[in-house]
Amino acid sequence: MDPRNNYGVIMAGGIGSRFWPLSKNRMPKQFLDILGTGKSFIRSTFERFLPVVPVENILVVTSALYKDLVLRHLPELRPEQVLTEPVRRNTAPCIAYAAYRIAAENPQANMIVAPSDHLITGEAEFQNILREGLAFVGGTEKLLTIGIRPSRPETGYGYIQIDTAPRSETEGTSICKVKTFTEKPNLEMARVFVESGEFFWNSGIFVWSVPGILKALDTCLPDMSARFAAGKGDYRTASEQPFVDAIYPSCENISIDYGVMEKSPDVYVRCGDFGWSDIGTWGSLYQHAVRDERDNVLGGGGHVLAYDTKGTVVNVPEGKVAVVEGLEDYLVIEKDNALLICRRSSEQSIRNYVEDVKYRFGEEFI
Repeated sequence: MDPRNNYGVIMAGGIGSRFWPLSKNRMPKQFLDILGTGKSFIRSTFERFLPVVPVENILVVTSALYKDLVLRHLPELRPEQVLTEPVRRNTAPCIAYAAYRIAAENPQANMIVAPSDHLITGEAEFQNILREGLAFVGGTEKLLTIGIRPSRPETGYGYIQIDTAPRSETEGTSICKVKTFTEKPNLEMARVFVESGEFFWNSGIFVWSVPGILKALDTCLPDMSARFAAGKGDYRTASEQPFVDAIYPSCENISIDYGVMEKSPDVYVRCGDFGWSDIGTWGSLYQHAVRDERDNVLGGGGHVLAYDTKGTVVNVPEGKVAVVEGLEDYLVIEKDNALLICRRSSEQSIRNYVEDVKYRFGEEFI
């Protein structure tokens, strides 16, 4: 397979509100080094693509607010490799834009689509899976998603159920037909899923051919597809951005999972185990961060003294001191003009807290 036909799309337009107040509108988590690796999430994602995708074939889709940030973190990219959304409309419009843009350059290309903010420790295995996926979808209209073998009953992830019946099109591979997609389950259902052996975490990483995803968009989201198709003469020209700015606000706010993957008949999953985690919450960070002898995660650049405290995350900025006493399983997070103190078990409510702050006190705090 000619690597020049491989394209990578990094989705980097979110604000990471579940990581508030560390992640804020003006500096969302994909541009932060939350794990202390010396690299931002988006930088790590970009470098992970390089053994599989030529650098000139990597696109980043992000908010217009973050174009300069993307180019600062990824100086190898040309400005035209950063596609900007005038408004946030979830992953289906983001992917549709990227697919039509790539089609204008290489109509028979293959695409890998990945979020900008995941942790992957087994990078060589991950890259081998991507190569296998590209070979599987090339020249076909199959849609492939990457599934993760679950290590625990997790309520924060979506699940993919595999069809265990043998199929000729997947013979000799580790790829299975998808039977069902399930959104985030309750704990009891998550336990059933894991025990069955038929369910895998949905990583939100996809592989397909450009003709395959364009056909799926046309079938499953015809209105959206027609909007982007109308600009075939605009992509890769000076009129591209005005065209996108005009049509984007009228696109349905819908994920690619709901809009396409759950409706398409030709969907497959490649299941793997390559040290993947969606670092989407403080709880997921807690699982991967270095802890002290009482299971506390203390950091952020500032100084922390913790007395009679365990299972707690304390993150304060450089130049500050925090003293905590008597806490168990709490989050204490300070950034700029905002301070969050809540139980770790309440982390799924942080988005609601952010909305309340925005409504009552204004956007300057988010």
